[in-house]
Amino acid sequence: MGEHVTATVIGVDGTSLPAGADAALAEAKLVVGARRHLDAHAPSGARAVELGELDSALDELTTAVGPAVVLASGDPGFFGIVRSLRERGVRPVVLPTVSSVQRLVAACGRPWDDVAVVSAHGRDLGPALNVCRARRATVVLTAPGAGPAELAAGLDGWRRTLTVAEELGGENETLSTVDLTEGAQRTWREPNIVLCQEDPDSVPGKGWHAGGEPTPRDGGWALPEENFAHRDGMVTKTEVRALALAKLAPRPGALVWDVGAGSGAVAVECARLGAAAIAVERDPVQCVRIIANASAHDVDVRVVEADLQDTVADLPHPDAVFVGGGGEQAVRSCARQEAGRIVVALASLDRIGPARQALQEFGYTVDGTQLSSARLADLPDGTSRLDATNPITLIWGTKK
Repeated sequence: MGEHVTATVIGVDGTSLPAGADAALAEAKLVVGARRHLDAHAPSGARAVELGELDSALDELTTAVGPAVVLASGDPGFFGIVRSLRERGVRPVVLPTVSSVQRLVAACGRPWDDVAVVSAHGRDLGPALNVCRARRATVVLTAPGAGPAELAAGLDGWRRTLTVAEELGGENETLSTVDLTEGAQRTWREPNIVLCQEDPDSVPGKGWHAGGEPTPRDGGWALPEENFAHRDGMVTKTEVRALALAKLAPRPGALVWDVGAGSGAVAVECARLGAAAIAVERDPVQCVRIIANASAHDVDVRVVEADLQDTVADLPHPDAVFVGGGGEQAVRSCARQEAGRIVVALASLDRIGPARQALQEFGYTVDGTQLSSARLADLPDGTSRLDATNPITLIWGTKK
């Protein structure tokens, strides 16, 4: 930016401007903004540049002589143009107003300190979808091709309701609350913003951290087996889960499949670490246990009661997969999805070679280890001994 250029970024709230905006506009030689903002606020004596292609508009700013103003909706520092200006070495004067997120949630009459906020501008929709799948309340800053209809379609299988604000702050502002079926079928006006909720009528608990409880939650991870309902010890052991979680790398924005989920301990732990989680299990009794375990740990795990081969084509693409049961065929079915990471737990030595080969055939770099642990156990006289657990082999593949 030239030394004679100053830039003031003004947040526009509908038709109103924040304090100090009129003075900045009166001095401006160049005003950059969306057409509706220019028509409403650009002074007649200034050169007006419509904010279409961002790089072109920034070039105009960096070569301008005299005071420049940028008009942007809401709070320009919240997923707004301030970042792009700072990347160009500009430290603008910012006059913010109420953000679109604040306006939307206020229109719904709910607090928003628990609401996660994600952006779909200029990036893949997948991470935003996965946050909506994992969290009970999420605002999505939408974009063309990543709007309410695409969100609703991607959330099929989860219990979610969308509140969509079209032309928020404008004369034709419309607020609609719809289920996923209606949301996917409707045509939505631009611009829009979406609040995705599990239950619009629930009152969120009092928290302390903006965006909801941070991950990991209290208690850490690789929780003791007794923290999960399970059948006759059929639960992934704590030590195995600890290494599996390290290799799966569950995190906000990611989707993890837990295949042959059993008690669903891995899926629940991934959800506790912020990931969206799907547990695939064919045993209906185990599916009930998964639901109970997810509820006990206050996380949302989608449970699919089926063989993986019967449902794999209907599931959203995973970022990571844990295969706790199902054998070589399950490993191959998962490898075809080309997730970034696949972790396989094996009690049988005979299955190690075929599983490793299956991952390699689909382009994975494969590593593994055998876990043999011995836990402290009390003896009657008050001393301790080591109680060995059955060895488990973990192999993991990462995409080259």
